Amino acid sequence: MTTSPEQKVVRIVGVPMDLGAGRRGVDMGPSAIRIAGVGPGLRQLGFQVEDDGDVGVPAPETRDPGSPQARYLEPIYHVCNRLRLRVRRSLEMGEVPIVLGGDHSIAIGTVSGVSEHFKNRGQKIGLIWVDAHADMNTPESSPTGNIHGMPLATLCGMGHPRLVEMGGFWPKVERQNVCLIGIRDIDEVERQIVRKSGIHAYTMRDVDERGVRVIMEEAIGFASAGTAGFHVSFDLDGMDPRDVPGTGTPVKGGLNWREANLLMEMISDTGRMTSLEITELNPILDVKNQSGEVAVDVILSAFGKRIL
Repeated sequence: MTTSPEQKVVRIVGVPMDLGAGRRGVDMGPSAIRIAGVGPGLRQLGFQVEDDGDVGVPAPETRDPGSPQARYLEPIYHVCNRLRLRVRRSLEMGEVPIVLGGDHSIAIGTVSGVSEHFKNRGQKIGLIWVDAHADMNTPESSPTGNIHGMPLATLCGMGHPRLVEMGGFWPKVERQNVCLIGIRDIDEVERQIVRKSGIHAYTMRDVDERGVRVIMEEAIGFASAGTAGFHVSFDLDGMDPRDVPGTGTPVKGGLNWREANLLMEMISDTGRMTSLEITELNPILDVKNQSGEVAVDVILSAFGKRIL
């Protein structure tokens, strides 16, 4: 396909990180999503696709996990900081970055880069976070010390200073502009953190009672209020394990395939998505790359794929 001057450029960045998770395998997530056809799918929608390859990530076996309250803190910091710079540079070039994970700790780097870019222009961002878990533990509250349970708290300014202060500023997002959708598995202490945090949290009961359309209209409003746009961080365990078996922390009763795609279609309709990441795909646990294909489905819906 020849590229026309008005073609929007999307830049894919893989982050094969499983330092933040409790089990191995999500480091193969970026490859699985590429194999499932994310690049050709985006080109079919009319985008120019640049693939940046992967950010270098050390294997957990080669590093000291350090403090049991925040395991692999130092290598996670360095990976996320490199990712921050790549994401910021992509936005500075007028592109839309798509980050493929990897465990959800990568969001610390992605959102730091997005937030920094817009901060440099005197603007702020919103955040739509789809997940079965709240990801709002801190090293003090976490029962596991796994940093993939901490990124949303970190981005809101709570947690280990090394991560909170990445890029030299914090918080990365204002809490009234943060929407957490699909939660259904939360630690007791974390429940209190979420309630007191000031973010907008939508549980699966809310989804059942109110429906995706109503919730997304509301969430898009919160994430857009006074912002330049919003980043979308989509943990595949936000979906039901029947649709996405290949995730390391499955929780039954999540978003189904159609609900997830409606959510992304409504995001696409706004034209306000600054950037996107997909996390927690574990091909070891998958069935014939079914989850990789679902990841591609939701990415394409976010970028304008239509039924008619």
